[in-house]
Amino acid sequence: MRLACLLLATAVLGGCATPPATTPAIPGAPPPPTPLAVLLQKPLYRMTPFEAGQYITHMQGAQPDLRRRIAAIGRQNIGQPYSLNLLGEFPYEIHDSLPLFSLEQSDCVVFAEHTYAMALSNSWEEFFWMLQRIRYRDGVIGVASRNHYTEMDWNVANRWLVTDISAELAGAGGPAYAMRVDRARFLRTRHATVREIPVETSRQAYVPKEQVAAIASQLQEGDFVNVISTRDGEYWASHVGLVVLGPDGERRFLHSSAPQVREESFDAYIARTLERQQRAAREGKPGQQLAGFKFLRLNEQIAVPPMAPQPRPGRPAA
Repeated sequence: MRLACLLLATAVLGGCATPPATTPAIPGAPPPPTPLAVLLQKPLYRMTPFEAGQYITHMQGAQPDLRRRIAAIGRQNIGQPYSLNLLGEFPYEIHDSLPLFSLEQSDCVVFAEHTYAMALSNSWEEFFWMLQRIRYRDGVIGVASRNHYTEMDWNVANRWLVTDISAELAGAGGPAYAMRVDRARFLRTRHATVREIPVETSRQAYVPKEQVAAIASQLQEGDFVNVISTRDGEYWASHVGLVVLGPDGERRFLHSSAPQVREESFDAYIARTLERQQRAAREGKPGQQLAGFKFLRLNEQIAVPPMAPQPRPGRPAA
């Protein structure tokens, strides 16, 4: 009888025992880090934001030279699918539903901006901050402050990062073209956004396509490239990309162009573009013509400016 009571008491106490404490999963918590050997085999456009952040941190230590780091990060995206008009300001602004960043796809500007921002950063958070500092005038997010015009917005707003050396490379008497930018009209017609912005004009030097081979040795890895096209007497930057070095020191063009990010020699790019122009002419579809290139030198000393304060939407500035 006494033994039966003891067994019953043991069973009751055992049933009331508190199970070992476990740490509940936090909703939205990041996954565990991807093994580095696996991560480095992935193209950037197949990484998650968590993996991209891990990769960015790794590259800061693995490649301390900024120029080489830009080339390595850009090459990690070779094969990334091309998509035009990819980014916007959503959800900060809802004039469209295009997001503030994209890893899966790129157009030429998105590819260059993401590559520079990743190379200048040590984490995902810093990359996202840096991307907005590059994409927008003074880093103020908004369609009206986005660097829409390559020569007169992007190149000017990012003088802390790159310096235009086109006139120096083209030499005395080198060609130049006039630009007239009506930002107010552009914003009104393309983005249904009303801003009072004066019309601005400038004159832009460039290197003719026939002269690129002669000056190519003066280009450096990480330099910014503007492809200059012309049609009906007007000239503009129709495409952008980056300078990288081949194994033998050859200057090559790394850029996002349909159907995907690619690396090729400047000679190959020029020949392919001219062949496409000739084919279009034969088909009775003449369009823009390749005129040359602008080249912007990656600055030796880069001091990233702070962001300007983000203004409260819909309110006049104080």
